[in-house]
Amino acid sequence: MATVRPEDWRPQGIDDLEDRAWTALRETGRSVAITAGAGAGKTEILAQKAAYLLQTGICPSPRRILAISFKRDAAATLGDRVRLRVPEAQARRFVSLTCDAWTKGMLDQFRRALPALYVPPSDYGIALPDRDEIRSFLDRVGSRLNRDQFETLLAETAIPLGEQGLDDAVLATLRAYWSQQYGAVPGPMLTLPMINRLVEYVLRTNPRIREALRATYPFVFLDEFQDTTSAQFGLVTTAFDPIGTRVTTVGDVKQRIMGFAGAMPDGFATFRRLFDAREVTLLFNWRSHEELVAVQRVVASQIDPATEPVRARRAKSVDGAHCAIWSFPDRTAEIDAIAGWVASELAEGRLEPQRLAILVRFYANQVEGELRPAFEAHGIRLRNVARSVGGVAIQDLLTEELTILLLPLLRLGTSRHEPGAWTAALRTVGLVRAIRDDDERRLGHVMRDVEALAVALRRLMTDTPPDPALARDLVAMMLEGVGEASVRQATAAYHRETDFLRIRSGFTALLGECLAQASSWSDALDRFEGKGQVPLMTIHKSKGMEFHTMIFFGLDDRSWKGLHRGEAEELNSFFVALTRAEQRAFFTCCTQRGGPIGWLETLLGDAVPKVPGGP
Repeated sequence: MATVRPEDWRPQGIDDLEDRAWTALRETGRSVAITAGAGAGKTEILAQKAAYLLQTGICPSPRRILAISFKRDAAATLGDRVRLRVPEAQARRFVSLTCDAWTKGMLDQFRRALPALYVPPSDYGIALPDRDEIRSFLDRVGSRLNRDQFETLLAETAIPLGEQGLDDAVLATLRAYWSQQYGAVPGPMLTLPMINRLVEYVLRTNPRIREALRATYPFVFLDEFQDTTSAQFGLVTTAFDPIGTRVTTVGDVKQRIMGFAGAMPDGFATFRRLFDAREVTLLFNWRSHEELVAVQRVVASQIDPATEPVRARRAKSVDGAHCAIWSFPDRTAEIDAIAGWVASELAEGRLEPQRLAILVRFYANQVEGELRPAFEAHGIRLRNVARSVGGVAIQDLLTEELTILLLPLLRLGTSRHEPGAWTAALRTVGLVRAIRDDDERRLGHVMRDVEALAVALRRLMTDTPPDPALARDLVAMMLEGVGEASVRQATAAYHRETDFLRIRSGFTALLGECLAQASSWSDALDRFEGKGQVPLMTIHKSKGMEFHTMIFFGLDDRSWKGLHRGEAEELNSFFVALTRAEQRAFFTCCTQRGGPIGWLETLLGDAVPKVPGGP
């Protein structure tokens, strides 16, 4: 495949980049730390840098680029953008994974390199213990450690245990937990920090594995770097050579909201020191208009007085208020006003339901229960994307490889006139079967198989109305047509049957729910994808996303105890919520739920007026 001279390369799919983005993109002689604020286009700069490295041959075949993100949708979005910008053969050399998927994939591949005591069976389970489960364990073993201390030790203590000079009581607690998790019935249940420690051992003690990783991935991207834990970063520094590997980190310390989960307080400084990285700060905000950016500057300066002012690059397209705090005397008034305002906006055609988001601090399921009746009374569909279906959160399920494969096939079943679905189906089935772009014979087989499957699905959907009982049969039909073995072989996360069955179960369950509510097959698929629905999510789940209008439900000193006390990470969370908005950002507070946060309202001043009684 012909390459482009670096000096002749131009951005793919966009007109141009800001000058500082060009600097970060062209720097390939050393690692780069990109500080990029909200709306700066962090995903886009990584996609463009990937295109630059692949198309100029700076990352030559068969070498690859590894991109590590911390959310499934971020990893999926980055992978999709690269596929849109480079030929398929080059896109296959861009590997976009979450940190957990990357780590788990290495454990599944190299678990036999562990000491016998630590080798898990191939069908081990994944444990996601909550706070109460950790406290219960600590109480049961009589440990004096609190939950935070224990979780930090579990995440950072290398194996084999007993070689770190730990206090005997601490060592006994850690050993008891590892023993408990490996002795679980019906089989071992490993937590993500445990998987991290197992993989760290494999990499630390096996130079050949390290050499293979470094030879495969000369370039590594780390997205949302401000939320990286020391254990996660330690894995990267063990796997890759700071001298020979060019690492690009992207993030914004003002959006560091994972300190409770162990995010490094000085991650960028540590990275710059260890990798001799060049620092680049981006200054454009492509998401929000100037009036919103002015409000964001006030909060950003409170977080970091040295922050360089960013420049708004989006035009304002709405009239009236763009940012306000809506104040209500009680929860009923608050909920009714929000539902009425949303209904009016949708009825007037000022925005589509999925372009408006309801954000909450915590407890999305509880808030869904409060809002749903009022929304339904206005004929509005509310979708809690944090809700778990079949053991998988809806937001995560929508970015699963299985979903990306099966949805286009279902769309082909609803109509002959779905060119986008046809293209997507051919591409994903071709990837599953590992067919090269120039293999015309095998590509022809894919076209015939997809057409035959589409005809079978269309026949079923024509003859039968939507029925939740059909969900299982539809999934089975599609996997038989594509080849379930091929799907699992092509997707590292599905190599273990347990993992594949969990996602298959989640997909089937959500499809069944949508079929039960739908008036047609097309309506069922629209419901599955979230079309025509107002999304409800937590701030943490909203990271990296953007919406025309954002309503934050519950800005009060009870819901935001830390913000009331002026804690840095709470203000970061508020900043994240504020910066999801393209055109409008509104916050609701309710006297019945908690009092106002006076210092914040004073800080925001006239730029964010308080409106008694709401909109």
